[in-house]
Amino acid sequence: MKPPAFDYVAVTSPDEAVAELARHGDDAKLLAGGQSLVPILNLRLAAPARLVDLNRARGLAFIEERGGGLAIGAMTRQRTVERSALAAARVPLLTEALPWVGHTAIRHRGTVGGSLAHADPAAELPAVALCLDARLTVRDATKERVIGAREFFTGYLSTALASTELLSEVWFPSLRPGSGAAWMEIARRHGDFALAGVAAVVTLDGDVVREARLALTGVDAVPVRATAAERALVGAALSADSMAAAADAVRRQVEPHTDIHATAAYRRHVAGVLTVRALARAGERARRA
Repeated sequence: MKPPAFDYVAVTSPDEAVAELARHGDDAKLLAGGQSLVPILNLRLAAPARLVDLNRARGLAFIEERGGGLAIGAMTRQRTVERSALAAARVPLLTEALPWVGHTAIRHRGTVGGSLAHADPAAELPAVALCLDARLTVRDATKERVIGAREFFTGYLSTALASTELLSEVWFPSLRPGSGAAWMEIARRHGDFALAGVAAVVTLDGDVVREARLALTGVDAVPVRATAAERALVGAALSADSMAAAADAVRRQVEPHTDIHATAAYRRHVAGVLTVRALARAGERARRA
């Protein structure tokens, strides 16, 4: 299949990119890695009049420590982050989740910012960003603003980005002392989108949970932050009973759909099972830390 006809421009800077968006608005689409956009174009699910290629834009690909966390440029390739020792040390949840994104060839082209801006509710990176309360920096031709991950994902394949805005970077907080993180996912085949996936971070004081973070993918129209389950865990010992209670809270909160791959009931059940497994693994890592 071939995409519909469009005008094409390859920009060399973020300034040029936002100028294009200011001129063309909803008629323009940004091309990052193209791993999601190109299939959508080929299926005629989108028909932009103008394609703005970011691959030559300078200053959008980097990994650097900043402000007690890790800042990653929107055009940084997923495989680069996956193999980064700095990312593994500061944000291990991110590097644990990345190998589940498609296949190696896809991650060589796919970008961190592209996945977040696409906002597929079964993708890994939006759930990681939500779990960690990542901060996303976006800009247009006149100003820059920072959006928290909880406000960024607004609906199915929808974000708080305006049609004139470019996602330039995402900032993840570093893992706190005494914390452990884990990613768990079930898919029909490795590389497929998740039927359900769970990101977990646990901070322990002895056996008592001081902070818990849980986010899920594949179980709703947006990535889900399991706030009720988090509240149930904090202040109690991380035990089989407390993790089972958290799993029950997750099952009550999520609203999965049925499709050709899995029923809603199956996704809800798996979300609970993965919650227990992810919490147990995160807890083990927190105790070792």
